[in-house]
Amino acid sequence: MAFSQIRLKILPSVRCLFDKLVRVKVEGLAPHRPVELRSKLVDDRGVTFRASAMYKADGSGEVDVCRAPSLGGSYTGVEPMGLFWALAPDTPHSKLLKKNVLSPTLVEIEALSGDTGEVLASETNERGYMTEGMKRIPVKEGRIRGVLFIPPGKGPFSGIVDLYTFGGGLTEPRASLLANKGFVVLALAYYGYQDLPKNPKNLDLEYFEEAVNFLRKRPEVKGPGIGIISISHSGGLALTMSSFLSGISATVCINGCNANTVIPLHYKDIIMPPLPPILKNIKTTHSGLVDIRDALPDPTLEKNRASLIPIERASCQFLFAVSEDDHNWNSSLFAHKAAAILRSHGKESFQVVSYPKAGHFLEVPHMPYCPSGFHAAVGSNVVFGGEPKAHSEAQLDLWERVQEFFKSHLDKSTC
Repeated sequence: MAFSQIRLKILPSVRCLFDKLVRVKVEGLAPHRPVELRSKLVDDRGVTFRASAMYKADGSGEVDVCRAPSLGGSYTGVEPMGLFWALAPDTPHSKLLKKNVLSPTLVEIEALSGDTGEVLASETNERGYMTEGMKRIPVKEGRIRGVLFIPPGKGPFSGIVDLYTFGGGLTEPRASLLANKGFVVLALAYYGYQDLPKNPKNLDLEYFEEAVNFLRKRPEVKGPGIGIISISHSGGLALTMSSFLSGISATVCINGCNANTVIPLHYKDIIMPPLPPILKNIKTTHSGLVDIRDALPDPTLEKNRASLIPIERASCQFLFAVSEDDHNWNSSLFAHKAAAILRSHGKESFQVVSYPKAGHFLEVPHMPYCPSGFHAAVGSNVVFGGEPKAHSEAQLDLWERVQEFFKSHLDKSTC
């Protein structure tokens, strides 16, 4: 086999945005010979993620992953983006970390001979986060800390606050990718970032009110109301903001809880205690991971009402996205309880979308699935649930729904 004639192509281009689909093709192989495709990336923490799949070249010596099935490896069947979503960390319990969205995530793809293991061809896919002309502006305004993403073009654009998860710091990939869709997005930190408290004793809702007001006053942002996107612990924050603050028109809550959790929340003279966990409901899996799915009780029970978020006060539209196999907590129960409260107050301003076999961290498309990881509130590694393929499909579907939801409710918002 003349290696020089073998080409690995990433189409339409080796450079694309992180949420885009690419087509991997290998040409110039010997007909019907086995070939292994491998993918690898090293994240900003230095953790290596890998995937591999076995293919068989067709009669013309080609493998096209959009048409050919994987016969074994990290996934099987026809999976155009399998080499991306099936990436798994060499270091267990690691979630892909991307700190700096100014540089792309590099995914190396190699084709190896299925007979000899020799590398036949390779190429690198540069998966970026910001379109040309987008602005990334660090925000240090009053108490607020974060990063503002402003899309290219005239504007004004609808504004969104992106709240990430419990664990501190700032996460920019989702905010930057959402800004590519024509939104001004504020990725907002709320602890463990710059001069914000490392381990806050409570959360102050007035900090988040400041952030909402900051975003609404930006000249690039059209009103009247803004959106919020949240996941996990910040889901409860987003619901609380929607219930107490004005100027919010559309809220996405991904695998959140409809009660305050972990630490007390203050707003003016109101204090919401965290929902008390039922410690005997915490289990350990066969592999020694902690399973906290049933640790939090039903927040609508009388004894837990002090922690329940008064979502009936909200005047915005809600999109609740839930993974049915979420093991961080029972997000399906919490979303349906929140929906029932809204319905009992005559409100139909919500939709619940449910994903079977998906796990806790529903991220942007093609983000590697994270089955387990360190949980800041628990202090150990926990299981997050889900199956890689179903989880990947859920991420794709939700990404489209989120954009559609914000476009339909922010463009014609009233508040």
